[in-house]
Amino acid sequence: MNSLLIGMFGALESVLRAIESLLVAVPLLRTIAYLTLVERKILAAIQRRRGPNVIGLYGVGTPLADGLKLFLKESIIPHDSDIGRFIISPIVTFILAIGSWGVIPFGDYIVLGNVNLGIMYRRAISSLSVYGIIVGGWSSNSKYALLGALRSAAQMVSYEVSIGLVICSVVVCAGSMNLCDIVVAQQDVWYIVPLLPIAIMFFVSVRAETNRHPFDLPEAEAELVSGYNVEYSSMGFALYFLGEMGNVIRMSTICAVLFVGGWYAPFGLLPSSSLWLSIKTMFFLAMFVWARAAYPRYRYDQRMRLGWKVFLPLSRGYLIIVSGRLLGFNGLL
Repeated sequence: MNSLLIGMFGALESVLRAIESLLVAVPLLRTIAYLTLVERKILAAIQRRRGPNVIGLYGVGTPLADGLKLFLKESIIPHDSDIGRFIISPIVTFILAIGSWGVIPFGDYIVLGNVNLGIMYRRAISSLSVYGIIVGGWSSNSKYALLGALRSAAQMVSYEVSIGLVICSVVVCAGSMNLCDIVVAQQDVWYIVPLLPIAIMFFVSVRAETNRHPFDLPEAEAELVSGYNVEYSSMGFALYFLGEMGNVIRMSTICAVLFVGGWYAPFGLLPSSSLWLSIKTMFFLAMFVWARAAYPRYRYDQRMRLGWKVFLPLSRGYLIIVSGRLLGFNGLL
């Protein structure tokens, strides 16, 4: 009887976990769909044109029409490709983009998994996401796709180092790797005030990590047609796209959590809520879109030089300065 009750409670807990995951995944997918519309509208406004305006009022039905079109299209698999890896690569990229949301807090300790090493979990998932791109480009058996995958791997390795050092500075200031504790530590002063230089470096680095403009060299249309996903069509292409946009939203949320106080209101004048985290995330998303319209694409050598010769020494030096000052203020030196 006891074993039966334990099994029932275990099954009930699994169901509840699945429901919690859906409560995060479904709104995220809807946000990704309409972020594409918002991005196209902002770019149209910057370039003084209308943008999508045919399907639905002001084009609000465009994301649904695009999704339906991709779902109904035929999936074409190259004849000489590694079929198994070719099919599974976009699925892996999409799953990793969704799975990393498990430790991101949406409000005052409102999080699926409030683990003490939440920032390390997020870093591990972010590091694994490159494998979906590398394997997808290699298994396509296409020179353009392979070059795009190699560029993406080099880009992620280059900027992951500086991102890790910036996060170390934040962890040193907060004294915890728990994302909720990092937000609570900013209740009085947001970290963007004392850590403004590395906050800017972090935002630029996450643009490179997510392959977004002006660091979208893995998808350079003029050189590589479409980069690592050139051979993908239908849902394979859609999953890569959903994974990329999901990473953009995730990194924008991480920027809000690490540097601008997460769910806390500015200056403490208003009550704290999840709405403030959403507003801050939308601000960083708007910066992603604005940079796409304002800046030209970096050359490959310029991008690598920026990561290894500029951001790496600066982030390492700032970590040493922050650690030394905190030790001095605490009377340990």
